[in-house]
Amino acid sequence: MNSGYQIAVLPGDGIGPEVVNEAIKVLELLKKLDSSLNIEFETFDWSSEYYLEHGHIMPPNGLEKLKEYDAILFGAIGDHRVSDEVTIWQLIMPIRKQLQQYINFRPVKLLKGVSSPLKNGHDIDFVIIRENAEGEYSNSGGRLYHGAEEEIAVQNTIITRLGTAKCANYAFEYAEKHGKRKVTSATKSNAIIHSMKLWDEVVDEVSGNYSSISLESYYIDALAAYFVSKPAEFDVVVASNLFGDILSDLGSAVVGGLGLSPSANINPEGDFPSMFEPVHGSAPDIAGKGIANPIAQIWSAALMLEYLGREDLGALIVESIEQVLLSREVRTPDLGGTSTTSEMGTAICDAIHQKLLREKVDKL
Repeated sequence: MNSGYQIAVLPGDGIGPEVVNEAIKVLELLKKLDSSLNIEFETFDWSSEYYLEHGHIMPPNGLEKLKEYDAILFGAIGDHRVSDEVTIWQLIMPIRKQLQQYINFRPVKLLKGVSSPLKNGHDIDFVIIRENAEGEYSNSGGRLYHGAEEEIAVQNTIITRLGTAKCANYAFEYAEKHGKRKVTSATKSNAIIHSMKLWDEVVDEVSGNYSSISLESYYIDALAAYFVSKPAEFDVVVASNLFGDILSDLGSAVVGGLGLSPSANINPEGDFPSMFEPVHGSAPDIAGKGIANPIAQIWSAALMLEYLGREDLGALIVESIEQVLLSREVRTPDLGGTSTTSEMGTAICDAIHQKLLREKVDKL
């Protein structure tokens, strides 16, 4: 079916290596059971430990090296011994920006077998399309008079017509392709009168090209409230970098927690590899204990397979995750159980194996 996919694996810090191991376990099983899946992995130890040893978190040619791969599977980054300015601005942001991963894709879906903390938490199934390359996370600004009473800090938000249009187009095209009825835009143009007004104008212009998809726009504070009061009413949410980041974590909370939430950093044109990672961080408080929930990482691997054209295998992984959750026999502590990271990964592998065997029997 393909000439082979080369995947760069960056396990990172904390629980990153633990959950990445389980995702690789699932992918290796699929490779074994499906001869048409030709996929190879190369692991890079770029992490806080690497930084402490080498003085940089990835080598000078790191980005050029990553360009050689079809996709990147990323774990988590963050260590109390290393400043966030290093882990975020010398690894995560360069990858997202230099590889033009300007779309962040985050499903907010209540999986079968999981209860939402909300009383009205049922039938939640939408996606957040977050602009991923500019917005509030732009390294534009500075500080004057450090430490003085008159100290000034300026952080500029960069909203461009082109960047907003590309993000909005992706959101509407996704909605159209997947039979969704509306796109919801997050804004705050009543108070942020320059950048957010441009955002509103461009999103509205793009919506005119998609007559079958309706557009609604909410101020970010009201939208956050609606995520709690009526989460099942959303289809596709499009947001700037900061707003999308905050809404994604809130979305994760209403469907069971960060341990269940995947994400993708996408270069839609395919000129550069896209990167797939769980929403959660490195969780140093539980690192090394073998109790981290690997579902977000495994689901991120499923998104990677979908991106590579294997929607069938991506769907198989998600169905198998739900089968394990429905059985309630294997659950990590965040889900109220006592199972280990490895036990959860193995249970998902077993479910995949059983599903594929049943499919083969049904074809006989």
